Amino acid sequence: MKVVSILGSTGSIGKSTLDVLRLDRINFKVFALSCHSNIKLLAQQTIEFQPDIIVVNSANDREVILTYLDGKANPDILFGPNGHKTIVEADEVTDVVAAISGAAGLTSTYHAASKGKRILLANKESMVMAGSLIMRQAELNHGLIIPIDSEHNAIFQVLNGARDNKAIQKIILTASGGPFRSFSAEMIKEVTVEQALKHPKWSMGRKISIDSATMMNKGLEVIEASFLFQLPAEKIGVVIHPQSIVHSLVEFVDGSLLTQLGCPDMRVPISFALGYPERISSGVQGIDLTKHESLSFSNPNHALFPCLNLAYQALEAGQGYCVALNAANEIAVEAFLEGRISFVQIYEVIAEVMKGDIPPTKDQLDVIFDLDRSIRLLSHEIILRRLKS
Repeated sequence: MKVVSILGSTGSIGKSTLDVLRLDRINFKVFALSCHSNIKLLAQQTIEFQPDIIVVNSANDREVILTYLDGKANPDILFGPNGHKTIVEADEVTDVVAAISGAAGLTSTYHAASKGKRILLANKESMVMAGSLIMRQAELNHGLIIPIDSEHNAIFQVLNGARDNKAIQKIILTASGGPFRSFSAEMIKEVTVEQALKHPKWSMGRKISIDSATMMNKGLEVIEASFLFQLPAEKIGVVIHPQSIVHSLVEFVDGSLLTQLGCPDMRVPISFALGYPERISSGVQGIDLTKHESLSFSNPNHALFPCLNLAYQALEAGQGYCVALNAANEIAVEAFLEGRISFVQIYEVIAEVMKGDIPPTKDQLDVIFDLDRSIRLLSHEIILRRLKS
């Protein structure tokens, strides 16, 4: 039996994970759940799955969830980062679903890697900020990182988990293009928050939806892929594939091109990761190829979506710049969602940050977090200057 802790169980990835686990209560046990703010949903999940432990943010959240639980479940209730550390390090836990959004997920991912757990990774920011550190910890402690992102999961499937990349000519990440791939430069300037949140193919959280609209999400995935598969930037390409049926490709040195196809439903890569090396049901119907007469591919418009270029530049410049890219992006996206800056200003804020002299991180968590904090402060200052001008 696999024993699973889910960090971020009330988010889109967490809910999809529980959808898959709901199909097999014999071979999987939910050991722990955690959430950021959706206490009511966490209570419902707790009553259904009866985990040993749940993690909330504060003592006040504890009182609220106890009211919702009403004696129908009696888990231990822990708080914040220390609680997350406990549920990923517990001896009985075999699998950790790392689905906390943003930089906040890094520490728990690091602890899981240090304990040699199977990490089902949805938190790409962990790899962007500390990819070499996380991979080294997993390897030293005989752990395994299985990506849940559909693109990286597809590559993992094609390679069957192998780390030997000598036969790889390049990998190609597919991107839907988001809601604005057919927009003109003038139309992009007028984009609203509501428009940016409406992804044409995927149902996702607010932050990742904006990242998809700017194509920063694909840029972060390029960085993540570099660390996961030990490949330089020049061996990682991106193509626009609006149908979201082909989930990335691997080109080998003999000219062969292999891929994985699947419906645009996160339960597919999640079920693969949970079951690996076996296959288990995802609850998703397979693709009827006769209903997809055309699968199209094109190059991304770098002028329209310059955030993608910033990610490549950060990867070439070193891990410190990757940390800066991620921090500036999180602050800029937050400001856009709050209506404080425009859609195109997301790129402008990040680009201004990236012009600075960013120090190396030395693969040390304290250095990484110090840099992350300083870049967040700088990003706030840049936004304030723009609001005043």
